[in-house]
Amino acid sequence: MKVMIVGAGKLGYRLAELMDNEDIEVTLIDTNLKTLERINDHLDVLTVAANGIQIGALKELDIQTYDLLIAATNSDETNTLICSLAKKLNCKKTIARIRNPEFTEQLDFVKNEMGIDHIINPDLTTAIEIERYLLKSYNFYSDDFAKGKVSMVDFHIGNMDSLVGEKIMDLKCLEGLLITAISRDGELIIPSGSTELAKNDVIHIIGKGKNINLFGEKLKINMDKKRTKRAMILGGGKIGYYLAQRLESSNVAVTIVEKDKERCKYLSEKLNHALIIHGDGTDINLLEEEDLSSQDAFIGVTGYDEQNLLMALVAKQMGVNKTIAKISRPNYINIIDNLDIDVALNPINITASDILRFVRGGKVVSVSLLLGGQGEVTEIITSKDFPIVGKPIAKLGLPEGIIIGAIVHNGEVIIPNGNTIIHPGDRIVVFSLTSDMAAFKKMVKPTKGGIFSELWGSH
Repeated sequence: MKVMIVGAGKLGYRLAELMDNEDIEVTLIDTNLKTLERINDHLDVLTVAANGIQIGALKELDIQTYDLLIAATNSDETNTLICSLAKKLNCKKTIARIRNPEFTEQLDFVKNEMGIDHIINPDLTTAIEIERYLLKSYNFYSDDFAKGKVSMVDFHIGNMDSLVGEKIMDLKCLEGLLITAISRDGELIIPSGSTELAKNDVIHIIGKGKNINLFGEKLKINMDKKRTKRAMILGGGKIGYYLAQRLESSNVAVTIVEKDKERCKYLSEKLNHALIIHGDGTDINLLEEEDLSSQDAFIGVTGYDEQNLLMALVAKQMGVNKTIAKISRPNYINIIDNLDIDVALNPINITASDILRFVRGGKVVSVSLLLGGQGEVTEIITSKDFPIVGKPIAKLGLPEGIIIGAIVHNGEVIIPNGNTIIHPGDRIVVFSLTSDMAAFKKMVKPTKGGIFSELWGSH
């Protein structure tokens, strides 16, 4: 597959990095030579110093031979135009990054008229992810697969004596569950039965929701099911705006703290019920005056990672139930597990997950990146031409960095073992280190054409 990415910013670089790991032929275009030089030092992709909006540049690169163009510059208008030009020059598929709320309200028109196959909005996608967590009952991060039949949750085991030092195969509390991954000191591990749990590990567990609840009860883990009724958002930028808009529609009382007076005026005009506070959200006295301790949730979504992390910690110390921080720097991922913050979200990784799902096609239902992109969870619907179908999992020869966490067969959730057989039409949830994803793709490649080449061409 050939992919052209226009714009070598954070998103462009992250996409190029992920696709490089999957042996996709990537061309990365940008006008900044220094940026391209840095990328050349780290990635095995073709970099071209050019303006993607110029027809001549697209023609010279034989855009008609590309399967996909992703326009990820900082300008919505530029991204829209690049996709339109690429489509007219016979590029097969196009994706545009569009962030402006005004555009968002008319996406269908923009897509149809400009020939764009998929539009991504990192701010809206991040807001949706935050909302999904806030409206869940669990007081820890969770994800759902197979239309809600399968749940994944993250547990920080801390100093829990009943788990620390135990081998996974010896645990008696995992009935109907599987530990699919472990975050340890900033590194993601795909465990085996002989893997020993260590102090302060974060374990990623998959299974039915009821079995996860039983697990929590056995270990006396706080399964706080308090509903989020009040939320304070630090930062009234695009993410804060989208989040407030969505929470309002779910009857959550929203307070936004924003430093910029003009932005406060805009938010007051656009939002129906949110309380807009003009002030410095890092001012503890201000937060106390606005009764932060009475909030059910605090979300830091300013443009500064340090502010978001610090104030989320402050909110937790003041008794706020759920605390979330938006972070952009990948190196901060390694310290998050040791902080008293419930969730840290990176918009770039969330957006990259959305694009990967589109790239991989119709039978790849979802893609979620773990621990800054070190690993991923992929949900796939199998068909009869998959080589992994009809064979016991123990006979598949899965690399150590890959584990099949759950199978939904005829509507029933199965936590597989070595004897489990995958059938056509099953939904499988696969956990993989990013470095092993290419190997897994080869394993599920049908004899004719290939799963992902087939899927890439079918939307």
